[in-house]
Amino acid sequence: MKKSVVFAMLILFCVLLYGTVASAGAILNGILKKGELVVGITGDQPPLNATTKDGKIIGLDADLAQAIALNMGVKVRFVKMPFSELLPALQTGKVDMIVSGMTMTPERNVKVGFIGPYLVSGKGVLTKSSSVELLDKEGVNSNQFKLAALKGSTSQVVVEQAAPKAKLVPAVSYDEALNLLFTGKVNAIIADYPYCAYAATRYADKDLAVGQAKLTYEPLGIAVREDTLLINMLENFIKLMSASGDMKIMQDKWFKNAAWMKQLP
Repeated sequence: MKKSVVFAMLILFCVLLYGTVASAGAILNGILKKGELVVGITGDQPPLNATTKDGKIIGLDADLAQAIALNMGVKVRFVKMPFSELLPALQTGKVDMIVSGMTMTPERNVKVGFIGPYLVSGKGVLTKSSSVELLDKEGVNSNQFKLAALKGSTSQVVVEQAAPKAKLVPAVSYDEALNLLFTGKVNAIIADYPYCAYAATRYADKDLAVGQAKLTYEPLGIAVREDTLLINMLENFIKLMSASGDMKIMQDKWFKNAAWMKQLP
């Protein structure tokens, strides 16, 4: 009787172990089987990601996603959506991963896994040159200021926590936020510093200015659902890219050369 119980328990253990091992690579195996990596991205967070005149997704995020797919031996397919829809799309399996300037936060990390950072950024302030002295002197926490921030982003959280007196104006996209600034409906945009620097350069005729200091520490990561093998593979890939210098080369391509801006609408 005892031998039968022990044997049954051994079989159960093997079944559970096999199930754990099999499920550990379920998402990765699914990507390899279909031959396609589906990546969630906004397509409007330059220089991290942007959409060209002919509809192509470019930027640091796009290059990184393409490099990951290449090393997997599969094709990449980008799915554009508003930033606030990225996490729900990942959680429901509509996309395999998110590579879209997403900050790794504890709140997000309890919902999905993160690999990185592949870039350390920070929040910046984009405003009109005529307002920059006032913003630098008094800060953004004033009831006389209206601040735009990407809806569902850490920029929105920064405004809510660091500038509760200011009026928050959530924007669905950076393009919408820029329009609000250009038309005088907001005094400034709180956004990732690289985007602020990009916008000031591209729209030099709009008399824009960027605050000199980064407001926060923002480690950007790749978001995925729970899959031990996929996470391990991506961790090793990011380490290899960083150690080889390829990550810096990729970053310099988009941050230190403005030639790509000619491709934008």
